[in-house]
Amino acid sequence: MDEDGAPDNPGSVLYTVPVRTGQKDNYNLSIGFSATWSRPLDPKLQQQCKEAAATQIQLQQQLIANKRLDFELARLKNCGQLIKEGISFHPKSPYYRTCADVVVQNVTHIKEHRHYIPGPTSTNAQDLGGPISSSSQP
Repeated sequence: MDEDGAPDNPGSVLYTVPVRTGQKDNYNLSIGFSATWSRPLDPKLQQQCKEAAATQIQLQQQLIANKRLDFELARLKNCGQLIKEGISFHPKSPYYRTCADVVVQNVTHIKEHRHYIPGPTSTNAQDLGGPISSSSQP
């Protein structure tokens, strides 16, 4: 700085100090090999872990089987009711196969209908027939 208090060369490097770092260029090539062997300290714990994993797998398989059974029973029930009512998909529909394997047997459902029974033409009691007897004697 001069007597005026302003820097002579603002922003420029005024001096450098050499510092020994000891860095050198290094080129190295090495090939390594590593192997590890471990033995469990508690084989009982390892066996329990295997059994727990097997149990969990069986539980998940059973849950899937239960859901599949629920689906098939619901499909059977709904398709059976629709078949009894005469409702089905067209045979060329891709959904026709949904109920194609459902069979409804021994259908005793009769559609609601009415019969007309004519009434008596006479109001005279003798024209209607004799008295009904409920005794089993001849």
